[in-house]
Amino acid sequence: MPQDPMDFEWSYWIEWGRERILWLLAGHLLVSQMSRLLVEKYKPWCLMVYGMAACWLLLGIKGFAVILLHAAISFAVAQFQLSLLTWLCSLILLSTLRIPAVEETKRKWYSTENEYYLLLFTVSVRCLFCTSFSLEYCWHAPTQKSSHSFPWMLAYVFYYPTFHNGPLMNFDEFSKQMRRQEAFRVKTNLSILIVGIIRIFFWWCLAELMIHLMYIHALYSSALPLESASYWALGGLALAQVLFFYVKYLVLYGVPGLLLQMDGLKPPALPCCVSLMHSFTKMWRSFDVGLHRFLVRYIYVPMGGSQSSLLGTLLSTALTFAFVSYWHGGQSYLWYWGALNWLGVIVENGTKRILSISLIQDLI
Repeated sequence: MPQDPMDFEWSYWIEWGRERILWLLAGHLLVSQMSRLLVEKYKPWCLMVYGMAACWLLLGIKGFAVILLHAAISFAVAQFQLSLLTWLCSLILLSTLRIPAVEETKRKWYSTENEYYLLLFTVSVRCLFCTSFSLEYCWHAPTQKSSHSFPWMLAYVFYYPTFHNGPLMNFDEFSKQMRRQEAFRVKTNLSILIVGIIRIFFWWCLAELMIHLMYIHALYSSALPLESASYWALGGLALAQVLFFYVKYLVLYGVPGLLLQMDGLKPPALPCCVSLMHSFTKMWRSFDVGLHRFLVRYIYVPMGGSQSSLLGTLLSTALTFAFVSYWHGGQSYLWYWGALNWLGVIVENGTKRILSISLIQDLI
């Protein structure tokens, strides 16, 4: 039975995974386990060299140069140790992905559109990693300078399991865990690997069944069946779409998460099932945990967060969702999506504050 071709993200990553990325991830696993067994002290540098080689192989020397240039510029700007300047640099670098002349130049580097999109997705994710490192550099004490060097930035930026699509892991977590040296246990790692592969294979089979049998995205791409459907049917379609999105990311984040575990790191928690969620706040906290930690640490809290006045909380939340919308592409529908999510979070938090008033509680 033919599959629903309308979910670009799933088809795209599965195709790349089968062709090259899974083989490169297997190579990373081999290098990682050998370095943990033989040269634990030099593991970050072994993985850095492997990640750079894998980047060169997939994206070519020009794609590799773009990512290296972004890292070098971010590191140079971070030397001023000004968070505002670092954010300005990050936004400018991110905006270069949307300049038509730059896009056309990059497209000419590759023979297929899929190769160009791989560079685009990779650079957009690397921008977040460069931002995380640069802000941590701005905040670190002079005594910690050796742990925030340019080689450590490259080890973080070129760490291959999270290279193309995440999940996001902040630099402070990455560096602490990567420096931690633990006893290497072959049996323990082997059991983690086998159980992890079985779980990911089950999720992949479930996603393939959904995309071959349900045709959720094909229905959404045509106005006629949606106009004739009842409200109950539309609700069912919406639930089916978000459930597929959840299963899809169990696979897309599950594979790199398993490799993080094999490297002795603690990956961000996998997405929580959307059927268990009933609030915008919980959705943002527990679906993409790595992105949530990034947004809270580098945007929401520095802008005041929940500890500031009502206006400050509204502003910090708005800036957080504005960045999410811009990073995802900045198209008009993404601004609407971000605004609706912002409104949902504000209404929920406002309701909680009202219900926490003692007079309201007494009335209830």
